[in-house]
Amino acid sequence: MDITGGAASAPPTPVSGQRNGGDLVVETLSALGATTVFGIPGQHALGLFDALSRSDLRFVSSRVENNSAFAADGFSRATGDVGVLFLSTGPGALTSLAGLQEAYATGVPMVVVASQIPLEGLGARRKGMLHQLDDQKASAANVTKSQRLIQHASGIPSAIQDAWTEAVSSPQGPVWVEVPQNVLLDPVMVPEVEDALAEPFDNPPRIELVREAVAWLKDSRRPAIVAGGGTRRGRAEKWLLSIAEKLGAPVVCSPGGNGAFPWTHELSLQSWVEDRHVTEVLEDADVLLVVGSSLGEVTSNYFTLEPRGRIIQIDAEPRVLESNRPALGIRADAGQALAALDAALEPLDRDREPGYDAAALVGGTLAKVRSRLDAQDLAKERAFLQDIRDAVPSGMQTFWDMTISAYWAWSCWDAREGQFHSAQGAGGLGFGFPGAIGGSVGLESRGLPARVLAVSGDGSAMYSIAELATARQHDIPVTWLIVDDGGYGILREYMEGAFGKATATELARPDFVALAESFGVPARRVAPEDIGTALRESLEAEGPNVVVVETLVRLFAPTHLDQ
Repeated sequence: MDITGGAASAPPTPVSGQRNGGDLVVETLSALGATTVFGIPGQHALGLFDALSRSDLRFVSSRVENNSAFAADGFSRATGDVGVLFLSTGPGALTSLAGLQEAYATGVPMVVVASQIPLEGLGARRKGMLHQLDDQKASAANVTKSQRLIQHASGIPSAIQDAWTEAVSSPQGPVWVEVPQNVLLDPVMVPEVEDALAEPFDNPPRIELVREAVAWLKDSRRPAIVAGGGTRRGRAEKWLLSIAEKLGAPVVCSPGGNGAFPWTHELSLQSWVEDRHVTEVLEDADVLLVVGSSLGEVTSNYFTLEPRGRIIQIDAEPRVLESNRPALGIRADAGQALAALDAALEPLDRDREPGYDAAALVGGTLAKVRSRLDAQDLAKERAFLQDIRDAVPSGMQTFWDMTISAYWAWSCWDAREGQFHSAQGAGGLGFGFPGAIGGSVGLESRGLPARVLAVSGDGSAMYSIAELATARQHDIPVTWLIVDDGGYGILREYMEGAFGKATATELARPDFVALAESFGVPARRVAPEDIGTALRESLEAEGPNVVVVETLVRLFAPTHLDQ
């Protein structure tokens, strides 16, 4: 963030009353359907923010650029729309990168507009300009789909339109556009942007691959399905349900795919990917259909999954295909691919193998999962998560930080009619609260009920605590649940399990209730057994509020270490 306001890199004097490059950026975004921009002003980006004042776009000002990125991400996840982020040069741009890594890893469509130093400072020269980087867009190359530098105002509308198109084309993700300070401020002759069109590129499956996959599935006797995050991003839920019922195939959702398949369906293994009993079902399948997942670390139960049958893997990102297991790889949008498979599949006889009953297998497997948990003295943890689930309305969206409560939720949270969002893509701390702020703003932009729930631990809460000011300033209806165990709880568990002791995991932390109240945000501290009542009341209130629970939540024992 630029707080100097000084003369180290004084901005050129804008021409009063005349449209400039910033106007072209804002006009193009508006023409593409943007309603909201997240970010923080900066010296080189003043042209962008001056143009905002002449537009109908809503600006949501965060306090840290990383949280602005999380908020734009949450906006997109909650609505399916493109998140828009404005960044200042250098430190501001760099501070956003961890948030962009989450969006990139999870496939969230965003357009990121970053300012740049004046054109005269670009290239190999080191003129000592404020915020100057050798190659700013190179810093974003590892966390965005592509990067563009615009050097002339006439190129702004097309570049923004192309960036939007790329962001919404599967595999979706954030796209980086940067505009030098003088290009944003100099007057332009380009007429006002009246319309812009950005249609996603088509990404259908190849017909011979569909034909081969259908042949495998028709001949299968014990099929099973893994639904990853790409299933949700491809809006493939209805085809997933149809295919599972036609095949009589058990379905397990990854943490990113949570909600892609009805939780209480007789074929639903829910999201217990970190359970050896579920892993065995997947291993025993003669054909395993993997949709929108790499079969990565968590979904493969930490790479202990050893399928004995054939794998069909569908993903829009070609680098994912066969990245962990040999498979019939189908590079396609999940929705288009499953629609094609569903159209070609007829309902099959569920009794293809004597004694095989998929629904009974699912019921028996979930009973084994419950028995395993019953043996671990986790009654408090299970009741705590169930009390949260019971208190949250069925259609409400929830945003979870990387915290033990979220690790439980990955496996046991029934999203119902709401959506479940977590930071499992990149796994960084701080997503929950700013993501929920963006999600709430997005829902409001759609005219929908805007109350959402964010869940953080005390460690992750400190990453985004400054956004209490954002929530208060914009009166955003987010209820923030902070589960305070006095440290980095999951790291404490890992270290105690591995070494018999934990190091550097204990934290001095504030009085979260008093701190929230100092921002003008109502807050309360409750005992774990009272969480249901407290959440119900807080979720019915107006504006932002905070609920703090001081308790130690333990994670269920891992099963991958038993192998």
